[in-house]
Amino acid sequence: MIGLISATAAGAVARDRLAAAWPGRTRVYEGPVPDAVRAAFAECGQLVCFLATGAVVRLVAPLLGDKASDPGVVCVDEGGRFAVSLVGGHGGGANELARAVGEVLGAEPVVTTATDAAGLPGLDTLGLPVEGNVAAVSRALLDGEAVALRAEVAWPLPPLPVADEGAYTIRVTDRLVEPGEREAVLRPPALVVGVGASKGAPADEVLALVEGVLREAGLSAASVAELATVDAKAGEPGIVEAARRLGVPLVTYAAEELARVDVPNPSDAPLAAVGTPSVAEAAALVGGGELLVPKRKSAARPAMATCAVVRRPGRGRLAVVGLGPGARDLLTPRAKDELRRASVLVGLDQYVDQIRDLLRPGTRVLESGLGAEEERARTAVAEARRGQAVALIGSGDAGVYAMASPALAEASDDIDVVGVPGVTAALAAGAILGAPLGHDHVSISLSDLHTPWEVIERRVRAAAEADIVVTFYNPRSRGRDWQLPKALAILAEHREPATPVGVVRNASRADESSRLTTLAALDPATVDMMTVVTVGNTATREIAGRMVTPRGYRWQEETP
Repeated sequence: MIGLISATAAGAVARDRLAAAWPGRTRVYEGPVPDAVRAAFAECGQLVCFLATGAVVRLVAPLLGDKASDPGVVCVDEGGRFAVSLVGGHGGGANELARAVGEVLGAEPVVTTATDAAGLPGLDTLGLPVEGNVAAVSRALLDGEAVALRAEVAWPLPPLPVADEGAYTIRVTDRLVEPGEREAVLRPPALVVGVGASKGAPADEVLALVEGVLREAGLSAASVAELATVDAKAGEPGIVEAARRLGVPLVTYAAEELARVDVPNPSDAPLAAVGTPSVAEAAALVGGGELLVPKRKSAARPAMATCAVVRRPGRGRLAVVGLGPGARDLLTPRAKDELRRASVLVGLDQYVDQIRDLLRPGTRVLESGLGAEEERARTAVAEARRGQAVALIGSGDAGVYAMASPALAEASDDIDVVGVPGVTAALAAGAILGAPLGHDHVSISLSDLHTPWEVIERRVRAAAEADIVVTFYNPRSRGRDWQLPKALAILAEHREPATPVGVVRNASRADESSRLTTLAALDPATVDMMTVVTVGNTATREIAGRMVTPRGYRWQEETP
């Protein structure tokens, strides 16, 4: 919950705008400001104070305890110009809150945390438990000192400016190790603990077994991702309580699914009780991974609990990102976030140049020239399979004549894939021309490098007969100069010579050009690969110099 506190009428107006934008996430605190701040500080995970920073400093100073548990505090000035991350930038999420408040209120977020200012992800913001001398290692990163990354467990991390060797170390491990003096240890959630229990097994017995097994195996409880068991034990109080105390979710599987898992220690007892020869080992192994600890029984007599431990490899992450038509302000916020999240960027060299300044220090860039689309797709998937966080970029929308298709054809279910939509050329050109796509429309690529011309021609003819607005991608190149005239001729069999045609080159870029012509007047020689051509249907009109395809509303037909 986010507590909102204001002292003036102007502050209350901004406060209420925020409350309206985030219903269910915020709570307004009325009354004397000191009392409101104290109450919100005690009851909320974050605060937004519509007060001067000096006033908030004095009010929260006596309340501060530990940066790991204090709420994040953001101040918004009386004029609503700035959203200042004051306290708990990382631990309390104040930095991200300041940015979010800025988006709602139109305020400039002010973030002074050193790593954020330098474009580095804070080690305490990666979503992983972190131990050791985080401050010293972070300072070394900021100072450009050599910091080594020792990834004992592959995990998709954001970019970090690390080296093979260094005086400081970032260690990624699920092992129970004591951090060194110049070491920060990240604990990835790589461990799955399968548990079985007799009816009425005490929570203390289940928890003691799990913690003891982890300790004896030299594994950290901070890296446990989940407890896993059979559906029949989903409500077993001892297992439920053990998961709660460990702070991890309890995941259950059907007995039939567990029975199909090959385990080293099957038993007749669970088969008779719940329908599977293994609970602990099978529940831990059902998602794959390395069995680190085979089934162990609790020390009680009789033993009422069993457990097994599996290390699941970190799943790599592939984000297929559309960069839009070229203008920076048409690059979506989600695309920017993914570019900053990726430790590996794969893309066409000219597209990489467009967004190189947005990449965080330490991002590994794998770029190549024209004609290497399949190679880039294979490279991106291979890097993700190695446990990396990868962004594969393309222009426009990555799913429209771009990199999503070859990448997803290469990828299997062993990596996570995220699609990030972008503004494709047809939409960018349409906005420049007016509203040519106001009714049914289709995009057709005239490049026969991957599609036989016979197939392309059949699609153009179908669109012509169906009276659908057509946008042609890849209309003409030096080696392909006859396809566009042929396509236009097919359309001309079904449309009048005066049918509006829009021609846009380099939509949204500095050298953008556009013109409105007709099907009869268009000269294909003026078109190249940087151009999209939009041909209207029989209803498309030029209105006030704009290309418009009506929606066909009845009220328009009735207008005298």
